Amino acid sequence: MEQRGQYDTDVIVVGAGPVGLTVAIALRRLGLRIRVVDRASGANREPRADVIFPRAGEALDALGVGETIRRHSFEMMGAEFFGDGRRMGSFRSGRFASRYPRAMTIEQHDIERLLGTELAEHDVHVQWHIEVSGLRDRGSHVELTLTQPDGRTEVATTAWVVACDGKHSTVRGLLGVEFEGRRRDDLQILQGNVVPSWPLPYQPGHGYFFLAPYRTVLAFPIPDGGYRVFIVRDDPDPDHMDPPTLEELRELVAGAAGLPDLQLSLTEPVWLNRVRVADRVATRLRQGRVLLAGDAAHAWAPIGGHGMNVGMLGAHNLAWKLAAVHRGQAADALLDSYDAEQRAFAFGVMRDMRLNITEVLLPRTLHRLRCAFLRATMSAESVQRRTEWMMSDFGRNHRRGDLSWHRAGRRGRGPRAGDRIPDIPVVTPGHDQAVNLHHLLGYDRWTLLLAGPPTAPATLQKLRDTIADTTVRVEIVPIAPADASAARQLGQGSEILLVRPDGYIGLVAPLEPIYVRDYLATFGFPCTDLARPSPQQTTPRAVPALLRRKRLLKRPATARSLSRHVVGRPMVVGAGSIDQEVDRRGRGSTPTR
Repeated sequence: MEQRGQYDTDVIVVGAGPVGLTVAIALRRLGLRIRVVDRASGANREPRADVIFPRAGEALDALGVGETIRRHSFEMMGAEFFGDGRRMGSFRSGRFASRYPRAMTIEQHDIERLLGTELAEHDVHVQWHIEVSGLRDRGSHVELTLTQPDGRTEVATTAWVVACDGKHSTVRGLLGVEFEGRRRDDLQILQGNVVPSWPLPYQPGHGYFFLAPYRTVLAFPIPDGGYRVFIVRDDPDPDHMDPPTLEELRELVAGAAGLPDLQLSLTEPVWLNRVRVADRVATRLRQGRVLLAGDAAHAWAPIGGHGMNVGMLGAHNLAWKLAAVHRGQAADALLDSYDAEQRAFAFGVMRDMRLNITEVLLPRTLHRLRCAFLRATMSAESVQRRTEWMMSDFGRNHRRGDLSWHRAGRRGRGPRAGDRIPDIPVVTPGHDQAVNLHHLLGYDRWTLLLAGPPTAPATLQKLRDTIADTTVRVEIVPIAPADASAARQLGQGSEILLVRPDGYIGLVAPLEPIYVRDYLATFGFPCTDLARPSPQQTTPRAVPALLRRKRLLKRPATARSLSRHVVGRPMVVGAGSIDQEVDRRGRGSTPTR
């Protein structure tokens, strides 16, 4: 049952960048009343970020806007690598099963325009030039003071606030949440949209990397024409804050590419940018009824280009949880899992991008060793697969999260709880033609996949009875892999794979209804429990108490990993390795994006 109170809207989203618009679209598709405000005077006209990686493409597709983005973008087919002006090799993408197997290049202002149009079709329009000047969390709702362009103030009441208002977030400041981290020393990023005079062919979807001592230059074609040039370099003059001139950009590109006669011309809109960066993550992403997302939650050096993508994936993670808690379909602890999962994502990106050898700044001797290494290894299929897997974000998971339950002692090469469910071809009963697995999922529900031989009618009925007795919406989908490759990725048969609305696996267990019942009971409520607490009253500490009353939990949870024993069968919660492709043996690791 939806928990409505004396407030104007269900959620106010502060900030109308890509992340704010993504979370607004997701919440609106789930039926919540949304208001979006932004202190800017109008839609952004600066290019800024310009790449959407495959996992973010899948997330946008689940929200109904993936194909719209694809139609206005270039799919990144690959890139050529040069060191000191000499070709070292090439990289090609598209190895992994997905409707979005390749990254897409599209300017940020075009992303915002397309997302804004989609949101307007859901009868929500961004309210510009409105600034947050005060915030009070009343426990049952939030009072947000909004300042209008003419100086008048409005106190808006809402059930929840999602702050996507950038690195200098006003909402985060009003909450008193620390933005911990530090500035990256001796590093600056320069960007520009240009048309170069070099002899290299212009091919949509094909880019260039130029590596040099203390410098890396990336150039990728953009749909509006020309190239986005992205330069990572040292910082000999930290006090120089002006945008780069066209000549400064030309000298840096020409030096790295070994093309002294290179000329550059600007495109429209003009985009020349210089930034110094800091790696920072908010100490918490949730405080009561206020949540932080995007750059308001985490920000780091744009090496690797994953900042906007991680923010969008965070919005995809957050919206279904917020809607479930708001409606009283889930306990408050479900929403708390956003904080833990998204912070782990952010810290993982920061760690991995520091190890990105193609964009790290190296002195001459180490740069030569890097070039020699890349020449020797770049053509290897294993190296290309590993690189593409990392950049796609398909291997990023929530295995250490409290929502990830995996049968203790279970072995095999299939996915683990916390992994993204692979988008493999499968066959469903009564249909001869295979479909991609992601087509069978839904952002508005959980999906209970029954893999392997047909389920016995009695067992199937028990599963239906189990999910009918909870407020969490679940759809049962029997599947069989369509080919040998899909079978290997899906793992052993006769298993339950309970997939979250955001496409990550929550539960991997034998085909017995008791596992589904006990898993859903950790954050849902039985439909017959008329005395269940409201989301406002249920705290993370209260959830184990609810479980103990049902005799489902024999010992309390620990901080990072816990083992629950259900009718004598051990389940491991929040345990396992981080990357299923790189480490299939299940060794523990630091959380990653």
